[in-house]
Amino acid sequence: MSLTVTTLIENSPGEHKGLATEHGLSFHVAAGDTRLLFDTGQSGAILDNAAKLGIDLSNLDHVVLSHGHYDHSGGLRRLARERPGFRLTVGRGFFDAKYGDRGNAREFLGNDFDPAFLEAERVPWSPLDEPVRELAPGVRVLTGFDRVHPEETVHPRFTVRRDGRMQHDDFSDEVLVALDSPKGLVVLLGCSHPGVRNMLDAVTERLGGPIYAVLGGTHLVEASRTGLDAALGYFRQSNIAAIGVSHCTGDTAMGELGQFAGRFYHNRTGSVLEVS
Repeated sequence: MSLTVTTLIENSPGEHKGLATEHGLSFHVAAGDTRLLFDTGQSGAILDNAAKLGIDLSNLDHVVLSHGHYDHSGGLRRLARERPGFRLTVGRGFFDAKYGDRGNAREFLGNDFDPAFLEAERVPWSPLDEPVRELAPGVRVLTGFDRVHPEETVHPRFTVRRDGRMQHDDFSDEVLVALDSPKGLVVLLGCSHPGVRNMLDAVTERLGGPIYAVLGGTHLVEASRTGLDAALGYFRQSNIAAIGVSHCTGDTAMGELGQFAGRFYHNRTGSVLEVS
C-alpha cells in the first residue's frame, strides 16, 4: 500500500512561507484509498493550509484525535462545519476537562467542543475501547499503553477533572495511529504523554511488524536528563529509519537527535513523508 503523510500544521514553518504555523499538530494521511486526519491543530488553519497544498479535505474518511488538548483538537469545530462527512475516533476520557497547573494558578487546556456539538453537526464518533482498532485496511489506532519504563512519567502539572474531582492526568485517553507501508509501520504520535517508549513498545508487541518511521510529538521537552538519555538510547539502538519528530519534543532532544545522521529530520509544517 502506497502511503503519503503530510504535516498540515506544526509549530515551525518549513520552506513554504505561505503556510500558517501554530503550537499544534495535524497530519493528513493518504493510505491507499483511505483518507485520514490525525489531529487538527488548535485553530482550524489546517483548512487553509490544505487548500494551499492542494489537499482535498472534503473526502476524509476518518479523523482521529490523539488526546483532549486544545492544540490537537482545536481545529475540529471548523472542520466539522466546513468539511463534514468523516467519522471521528477518540480515546476514552477524551472529553474530560484537562488543565495545566502553575503554582496556585490553573489553566484550561481541553477541547472547545463536546458530544452535543458532534451530535448537532451530525458527526458520527466513537471512543476507542479496545487496544487495537482497524479503521481501514492497514490503518490502525492503538490505546491503553502499559507504563513499563519507569523513567517515563507524566509531568505532575497536568491535571484533569474526572468524576467530579481534580486528579493527576494519566492521559489514558491518548491514542496513536499505525500505518502499514511497503517498508514497515509508520507510527503517528500526538504528544506521547504516556511515554514514547511505552507507546512504541506497544506497537511492536501488538502489531508485530518492524517500525519504519515515527512522526509527531514525543513530549521530551519536559523529560528529566535520565528520561531524555533513555529515549535517545532507545532511538539510537532501534532500526527506525525515519525519525520525524518535533512539536513538544523540545530543542534539546531534537538537537541531539540531529546527530543521528540520515535518520532524523525536523518534521515541520508542510513536510511530506512518502513511502512506496
